[in-house]
Amino acid sequence: MKRTRNRGRESAGRNARHREHRVRRPPHKVVIAGLAFAALFLGTPFTATAEPKPSLQELAKQAEKLHTEIETLSEQYNGGRVKLKQAQRAAESAKKALAVSESQLAERRTKATLLAQSTYMAGGLASALAFTQSSNPDTFLDQATTNYALQQQQSEEVAQVSKAIETAQRAQASAKARTDEVKDLLADLGDRRTKIERLVKRVESDLFTEVRSQAGRNRGSRVRVNVPIMGSGKAAEAARWALTQQLKPYVWGAEGPNSFDCSGLVMWAYQKVGISLPHYTGDQWTAGTHVSRSELRPGDLVFFYGDLHHVGIYIGAGLMVHAPQTGDVIHIAPIDNRPFAGGVRIAD
Repeated sequence: MKRTRNRGRESAGRNARHREHRVRRPPHKVVIAGLAFAALFLGTPFTATAEPKPSLQELAKQAEKLHTEIETLSEQYNGGRVKLKQAQRAAESAKKALAVSESQLAERRTKATLLAQSTYMAGGLASALAFTQSSNPDTFLDQATTNYALQQQQSEEVAQVSKAIETAQRAQASAKARTDEVKDLLADLGDRRTKIERLVKRVESDLFTEVRSQAGRNRGSRVRVNVPIMGSGKAAEAARWALTQQLKPYVWGAEGPNSFDCSGLVMWAYQKVGISLPHYTGDQWTAGTHVSRSELRPGDLVFFYGDLHHVGIYIGAGLMVHAPQTGDVIHIAPIDNRPFAGGVRIAD
């Protein structure tokens, strides 16, 4: 009996363990999915693929394209403003013509009414008696004919003025519609320009961030940085020429082609675009139009110190290319590094 009870306990224990194992064992599909996940994400290193950062030249092309779009929109906007003024003048002219026609119509209607009343008062039996009792029937008939002719003339004049009013009203409505259309066009152009200007700021920010980054590398030695300059005028072209001279040494009084001082570099770069400047910062300061720091554009001259003894060529985003001092070479640098005295625009 005891042995039977023991066998029962052993059997119950085995059944319980079997049930426990059956409950704890994960489904076959889950095991396969888990193994696949582990092989994919644990066995193989996970790497996020980021989009490649655009190069300086790619950023420059983006900025140049956006500037071209802005120039195109600006000219479309200017053309739209001309059309708006024309439409407004047409609307004002139609308004005046309508006012004149309405005044003429009121005047003609008054005359026609008075003439009709006069004719009516002299008409009927009174006219017949006047005709039979008239000592000169021919004169009477002439007067009657004249009155009739005046009536006809007044009617025609009223009709003509009424047509003139209709024409003026149509012209006014057309001019107003044209004015509204041009205003909508200008609003659309303005919105598009604003959006593109925001894109320009973002692209140029990326562009010059990369320029600063490249200029700041290898701080122990100067490096050449290929900076794309925005614009197509002589000033931008002079800035491009100055950038080609990077890493050439500063030599006091030198004006190229193998070495430069600060004003010599400026003079040489502008000579390349057909503009003669003196080899002296004091004269270069008076050679163009003075502009504020916020108005600086690529190619403008930037001066430093109270006595204006140093000058560079602005390239954008607070950076310049310059020949700094003895022992150094031509390179790109922030204009914040020196006490800024002012800017001068030599050319557009």
